[in-house]
Amino acid sequence: MRTRRALWISAVLLGASALAGVGAPQLIRADTTDPRPGTISVGGTGTVTTEPDTATTTFGVVTQGATAKEAMSRNSQEMAKVIDALKQAGIASKDLQTQYVSLDPRYDNQGREVVGYGASNSVSAIVRDLAKVGDVIDLAVGAGANNVSGPSLSRKDQSKLYNDALERAVADAKAKAEVLARAAGVSVGAVQSVVESPQVSGGPMPVTFGALEARSAPIEPGTTQIVANVRVVFALS
Repeated sequence: MRTRRALWISAVLLGASALAGVGAPQLIRADTTDPRPGTISVGGTGTVTTEPDTATTTFGVVTQGATAKEAMSRNSQEMAKVIDALKQAGIASKDLQTQYVSLDPRYDNQGREVVGYGASNSVSAIVRDLAKVGDVIDLAVGAGANNVSGPSLSRKDQSKLYNDALERAVADAKAKAEVLARAAGVSVGAVQSVVESPQVSGGPMPVTFGALEARSAPIEPGTTQIVANVRVVFALS
């Protein structure tokens, strides 16, 4: 009888799941792959929308020379100027990190003979005051940075906000389970298991650059979304 009742609940939940998805913005679906009888497995999603407060930008210097030593020497001198400018702009040493250093030969049009060398170096800078991002970019470019990427916008309290998203995801899963259980004529019991599927994603974060010779590159922080996904197994009674 217990097995027959579990099968009956599964069949009803399948029907309820299909009906619940009709006309709904998001499909509510029981996971029929869960082997445990008398349970329901439901996915939940939690989202926190927030405004970024930290920007990370990468500044690079590309130089050329007739020899490898000449190209690298020029590059080191130019990158030192960029790093000094970033520090003068208020970037702490702990917020500066070298990303890569490279040295490559340059060939003639036929690709046969080496005609010189190109050296590259880049450093990332974390700006903890978004109001200063544009000025920092301008100062770095003025000091010799000829390759700029970013800024990548984020939050200092990202971990806390992700935990908030997790709580919302569990609540979302429970709400879906209650809808399915009510349609099937049963009740949602205790949580049997919770599996986290981390997914932190950034929503629209528009960044607009004006001409580099302008007073400062305008930065629009926009908003970002922190998303958490979980799958929760509930007992049924």
